[in-house]
Amino acid sequence: MRSNTNKCLDKKRSISVVRYACAACFILICLLLKVDRLSAQTEVMAWSNITGIRVDGQLMEFESSLLVIGKNGSVLNTTGRERQRPKYHRDGQTQTVTTELGGIRFLKTVTDEISGKASVSLISTALKDTVIDGAYFCIDLPDRYYSNGTVQFLNGKTKGKSIKLAGLPVRGEKQQIKPADGVILSSADRQIEIKSGTTSPVFICRNDGAPGYRLYIRLMGPDIKQGVDVKKYLTIVVSGKIDTTPAEIIVDSKNPGNRFAGFGGNFRLQNPSSDPKVIQYCLDNMRVAWGRVEMPWQMWQPDGNANPIEAALNGKLDKHVRESMEMAQKLAKLGIPMIISDWSAPDWAIIGTQADAYRNRNRGIFGYPLNPEKTEKIYKSIGDYLAFLKQAYGVEPALFSFNESDLGINIRHTGREHADFIKGMGAYLASRGIVTRLLLGDNSDATTFDFILPAMNDPETHKYIGAVSFHSWRGCDNETLKKWAGAARKMNLPLIVAEGSTDAAAWNYPEIFNEQTFAMYEINLYIRICSVCQPLSILQWQLTSDYSVMTGEGIFGTTGPLRPTSRFWNLKQLASTPADAFSLQTTCSSDALNCAAFGNIARGEYAVHIINNGAGRKASVKGLPADASVFEVFVTNETKGMEKTGEVTAVNGTLQVNLLPASFTTLISKKIIEIKEIIYN
Repeated sequence: MRSNTNKCLDKKRSISVVRYACAACFILICLLLKVDRLSAQTEVMAWSNITGIRVDGQLMEFESSLLVIGKNGSVLNTTGRERQRPKYHRDGQTQTVTTELGGIRFLKTVTDEISGKASVSLISTALKDTVIDGAYFCIDLPDRYYSNGTVQFLNGKTKGKSIKLAGLPVRGEKQQIKPADGVILSSADRQIEIKSGTTSPVFICRNDGAPGYRLYIRLMGPDIKQGVDVKKYLTIVVSGKIDTTPAEIIVDSKNPGNRFAGFGGNFRLQNPSSDPKVIQYCLDNMRVAWGRVEMPWQMWQPDGNANPIEAALNGKLDKHVRESMEMAQKLAKLGIPMIISDWSAPDWAIIGTQADAYRNRNRGIFGYPLNPEKTEKIYKSIGDYLAFLKQAYGVEPALFSFNESDLGINIRHTGREHADFIKGMGAYLASRGIVTRLLLGDNSDATTFDFILPAMNDPETHKYIGAVSFHSWRGCDNETLKKWAGAARKMNLPLIVAEGSTDAAAWNYPEIFNEQTFAMYEINLYIRICSVCQPLSILQWQLTSDYSVMTGEGIFGTTGPLRPTSRFWNLKQLASTPADAFSLQTTCSSDALNCAAFGNIARGEYAVHIINNGAGRKASVKGLPADASVFEVFVTNETKGMEKTGEVTAVNGTLQVNLLPASFTTLISKKIIEIKEIIYN
């Protein structure tokens, strides 16, 4: 019995050793695959455009697109954000996008190979008979790298002569179309080599839409018959100088700017089964400084002649209204100030019907206007909602807005109507002793800045406005952001980004939410907004299961336990900024870095946020105050989620930090009192 037991134990030990060895091999393989993905990562947008390939963390930039040119030479369609309804999927090292344009369906598969190399498969299927110039796979070359570059056309092993890009005509002006199975695009610091197994008509010209050059590789055309498939296989190999130059970041800690209350979120309830758990996780694991909740006005008073407060007190409060009020109360219990926004109006309050919000969108007309004959009833209905919210739930929102009324989602205002509403609604709320103020703007995008000008230029609106606001979906170039910062400064009011995100169409292809590329674009935008605009808060769209920063438990069809994505860790890291710190201006010597800094001088608390969009490098941070000497270092990248990687000490206001490739690093000061306690203990 003893002998048999020992044999069994020996067998179990042998099995365990084998299992441990297999597990170790599996982990090693995963690590090797991860390292390979980091060293050669192709950035594919959900609409199929490739924006470059990372080598050692540095993006070798170019941008591919699919393009259909008509028989007359005009561009009929091109892939781009919010232009199609693509489907995106990743399977290991392979990313796949399916999209349609110009009567052609494209199936594009991009696979990371060895460092700096990707293979691209393109299957083009004609959905109808058509005559066009052609469907093309295009590569745009940025002028900053290729202004003095050259191109060589390949045929088998034969290389054509080197042609200078400078001086090439725009498309349609004497460009030379050549049969080729490959192209080499070279400059002093970069090279792109594209090869195919088949010969196609190829040409290159100066880009007529932006600085730089565009390469065209024909996929189909000119005569296309329905059902015809054309397959094209390409390999793209990039190389170039890896920039690891040490960077210098200077923080101006002596001239604090606007107060940054902290990062916030939207909490509009839309998915009863999955919203609560995502909301709770975010509130439990991230400091949320501001919130935005919905006022479901359409359901609050569907009958214009009824008394909504009386109905609510008699137990007839609509379920969604009750849940929205409870959401507001949940934030209020945590001491989180909030915006309350309305997306829709009851039938009696509008001109037209609810269907008008959608039926005319193909003509560029969104939403519906409010009925001016019902103005006083509109004021009272909204005022009653706010009064009941305070009476029954103990909540006083700081600000009220109609969501994106510049566009009409779903209430539509002109700029003048927006100004008149602010005056009328503001005066009415004040007459009832309701402290909620109006939000100036709450615009759909940064691009529609002129919408707020009538209210800005009307002094009678100013006493009722509590903050200026826009949504960050589109148009957030630095010059446009400066307009918004200037508006807030002129009004002497805080600026709030009431909806923070980058791609309004992403719900169509939700797998993109899990991509590191998407996460980096998003946090880059937020850090840039913090630096340029100095907002009071940026409110993520959303901290619910919609556009979720979480995955698992059925969210967008994902399986497994609820767990944070890289986007969550980025946001948590930004949210770790000390509460009510002031923006500190930063300058940086490297274009690869994106920085923002904050300091609460009274408490001696500081945070420096650094995004490294390139290869690994060292950085020195200068100008730090004397009361901030020891900083904890936190990093989020493809493998780390706000991971503490160590501590650094500032000497005479300067510290040194190592920045990992393609990463988000935050330096958070440790309080002097904590350091003393460690010493004393």
